[in-house]
Formats: sequence, structure tokens, C-alpha cells
Amino acid sequence: MTNYRRHRVPGGTYFFTVNLLDRTSDLLVQKINLLRDVVRKVRHEKPFHIDAWVVLPDHLHCVWTLPPEDADYASRWQNIKMAFSKRIPATEPLSEVRARLDERGIWQRRYWEHTIRDERDYETHVDYCHINPLKHGLVTVVRGWPFSTFHRYVQEGIYTADWAGTVPNLKAGERKA
Repeated sequence: MTNYRRHRVPGGTYFFTVNLLDRTSDLLVQKINLLRDVVRKVRHEKPFHIDAWVVLPDHLHCVWTLPPEDADYASRWQNIKMAFSKRIPATEPLSEVRARLDERGIWQRRYWEHTIRDERDYETHVDYCHINPLKHGLVTVVRGWPFSTFHRYVQEGIYTADWAGTVPNLKAGERKA
């Protein structure tokens, strides 16, 4: 078995990509209020700062900063995934392996983590979160996607409402090839 090594920095800032197992699903936007509730509860139990977040139909990207002396993002993700899964009816198909291990078939087992190195890296990953709905062809302008901290950044004057421009000749909901 592969030995996954994660980089942990107490009080660090991290970028994450977390995917549903079924990449054709729109479960995350269908159950956005449940996801928000679960994240709120996990943050109450194990605080972290949400620097940026975008939820797409089948995956999410976010940037978190952990409290000083704390590098345990893994248990936070485990708690988020578990709590979300427990509150969804068990109707998803299961592989033999997942059934044998009594696992749900909602989330991919692992996630992508990147430790933010500096201010430029931070800006790049925050921008990546916010541009993602446009990149996937879900909207023609970034402000058109409701499940994003982009709107908070506009309110705070960090971005303008027309940040990143528009994608001409693309109808909202039509994915780019």
C-alpha cells in the first residue's frame, strides 16, 4: 500500500480539492445547506479560518488557515465527510470493497492538499477557487456562481464584481469542452 505523506505546518494555510466518488453527481449543490451546516459544526468543534471556498456539483476547492500550534486538517476533513455522509440516505451504489469495509460511496477516499508557501501562492490558490465555476463552464461570469466566497471578496473590496471578465458564446450551465 502507498504511504501517503502529508505536509503539516502548525498554523499553516492549505489549499484542498475534495471530490465526490461519482464525478457526474451534483450532490454537493443539491445538499449545499447540509454541507454548510456540517462545516459550521466541525469549525465549532475544531476551529479553522475559511480563506476561500467554492462548491461545485461534484467537487470543492478551499483554502483554510489553521490555528497556531494546530496542523490537524485531516481529522477536520474526516469529520466533514463523515457527518455529511451520515445525513444522506444510503442509496448510492457500492463497490464490493466499499461494501465489505462498510464504507459509503459518496466521497473519494483521499483529497488533494497543498501547503501555501507565500503570498503569491496564496493569491493564486484563492483565485483558482473563485475562477473554477467559470473554468468548468457552469457560469459565464464568476459572480454568477452562488456557492463561493467570491461574493465575500467583492463585499470586502478585494475583487470587483466583474473580476475575470466573461466567457462569450457560452450559456450558463454549458460545460466547456
